[in-house]
Amino acid sequence: MPNRLAHETSPYLLQHANNPVDWYPWGPEAIERARREQKPIFLSIGYAACHWCHVMEHESFENETIAAALNENFVCIKVDREERPDLDQIYMAAVQLMTRHGGWPMSVFLTPDLKPFFGGTYWPPDDRMGMPGFLKVVHAVADAWQHRRSQALEQADEITAHLDVMHLEPTAEPIRAEMLRRAVVQLEQSFDFTHGGFGRAPKFPHPLDLGVLLRFWKREPSEGVLNMVRLTLDKMARGGIYDHLAGGFARYSVDERWLVPHFEKMLYDNALLTNAYLEGYLATGDEDYARVARETCDYILNYMTDETGGFHSTEDADSEGEEGKFYVWSPAEIMALLGAARGNRFCQIYNVTPEGNFEGQNILNLKVSLQQYAKLHQLDFETLRGELAADRARLLAVRDQRVRPGKDDKILVNWNGLMIDALARAAGVLDDERYLHAAQRATTFLLAEVRGEDGRLLHTYRSGSAKFNAYLDDYAYLANALVSLYEADFNERWIDEAVALAEYMLEHFHDPHAGAFFYTADDHEQLIARQKDFQDSSVPSGNGMAATALLRLATLTGRNDFYEAARDTLEQATGLMEKAPTAAGQLLIAADLLIGPRVEWVLCAGDDPGEFHEALASLRAQFLPNKIVASRTSTAASHHSEALDPLFADRTPREGRTTLYICENFTCQAPLVGGEAIRAAISA
Repeated sequence: MPNRLAHETSPYLLQHANNPVDWYPWGPEAIERARREQKPIFLSIGYAACHWCHVMEHESFENETIAAALNENFVCIKVDREERPDLDQIYMAAVQLMTRHGGWPMSVFLTPDLKPFFGGTYWPPDDRMGMPGFLKVVHAVADAWQHRRSQALEQADEITAHLDVMHLEPTAEPIRAEMLRRAVVQLEQSFDFTHGGFGRAPKFPHPLDLGVLLRFWKREPSEGVLNMVRLTLDKMARGGIYDHLAGGFARYSVDERWLVPHFEKMLYDNALLTNAYLEGYLATGDEDYARVARETCDYILNYMTDETGGFHSTEDADSEGEEGKFYVWSPAEIMALLGAARGNRFCQIYNVTPEGNFEGQNILNLKVSLQQYAKLHQLDFETLRGELAADRARLLAVRDQRVRPGKDDKILVNWNGLMIDALARAAGVLDDERYLHAAQRATTFLLAEVRGEDGRLLHTYRSGSAKFNAYLDDYAYLANALVSLYEADFNERWIDEAVALAEYMLEHFHDPHAGAFFYTADDHEQLIARQKDFQDSSVPSGNGMAATALLRLATLTGRNDFYEAARDTLEQATGLMEKAPTAAGQLLIAADLLIGPRVEWVLCAGDDPGEFHEALASLRAQFLPNKIVASRTSTAASHHSEALDPLFADRTPREGRTTLYICENFTCQAPLVGGEAIRAAISA
């Protein structure tokens, strides 16, 4: 018989709907039962693409004996961390306090008042690998609740008190460029100068840290700093973490060489990495980075786009019960598809061997770049590239007939905001209308359908149903994306929508006493703590992105309240940026924007559309991360934003020619008239 999760929309919760565990979703029914019966709560938090979540479900939650022990002693609640990041943040912090580490699946035991008193992550069903068996844990916690309850309650109160004071103390220190320099020094100390990236295995891409390095390099050009970015982008794009057939990146690499990925693919990783490769392309002119960005966007359009226009969340690591099975190849399979000559060459280039590089099979990866291979073997590069593109397309067509990994097809506003931002930027940099249309369509869907009756944002959508009040990052990510979308199509509706989101953030999330922003709104469900999100996790911090979006909007609209809220937020976090820059990438990116100079480029179209578009392409080809590009064109004039009127005041085309007005920090230069003058000035 299905349990209560059968009525949910989350794919992760639905995966557990037939467990013998008497699961509840988080909500008043479960909480009231725990309080009525004075039973502790077993809270299990995970997500659909989590490999070890699947393992624990199969080993423990499908086990009748373990399920019976859980049902007898606890009220059992299952939570999708992607639907309820507010709960995940609070109880992950508690687990880290108790165990000094965290991860998913997260397993926490709570009092009926929702205070944590014991927790961990994955436990095997029986004693194994130095870990106690989960059944033993269940019995021990139940015994403690029955016979040593006062100690459990005391521990719960102590942990909860710690959670309540985990906010950063305001430092009131001004934001200075020296902070960026010190951050780069610390990033250098953890950098892998052999394989790129930061730290050792398992190795995550850290796209925000690459953005910090590029912004510092733009301020103080240094080949050493730029080479750190290039080495990382090169090695990731050649490694197995990158999907050489369909595009897109896996979550992380289990080794330090980027060879063997944890095969799950997340929407947010691919959004953030698209921007990293776009910025790498603008900074260096390396066409390989443009190709990777384009292929990653194509992966999202081809495989992760919902019929509504929104973007799906994740693809699993597993298919047919095996991690990575969907992605790996044998030499025989490739020979059968490509023939002996092309097949041998493909195997040589993509490191496919009879021995294999992953459990007897092969993950495609490049030991050297295609340019290097062509030079070593005296081949024409363009011919080789074209033939390999055809070979990859044949392999992809066959791979697409395999049993695909499971997909979490819910649409999350925050992650969609990251992808809209990436697609809007890609549309301009790569001059591809497909990406612009995809960003516009997704945005239109979110603004129309993922809202409550009162007009406020909701967090998640699936199967025609939107629910859960949106969190800080939903508002901040989407507001930031709307600015990028405006810069891509100059539709002023997006600015009005972004301003409305920013005003809502200030009214309902902002801390009027200490500054910065809470993760939940002032009318959110009462939880045991109301936290502020300063540290990046796998996604940018809510406060870091709120500051970024507010500064971009302040530059466009002249709104001082946006500027002051952003500055105050960043000044609260100077201690974190100084001590732990690898956890503060988005804050440092916002700090770079605050320090400035913030450049306004207002482009006015003259009589020649071709001249306008050539000038616009020139602007978009510059790596100037702190620029704002604005224009009022006849094609985007259906919506007029009063918020932009001050920006366009007295700025009109001169002599019937395309005219560029450049302002930095409230000081404007003489207008540049005509395409030649514009190109000469911005490339100087």
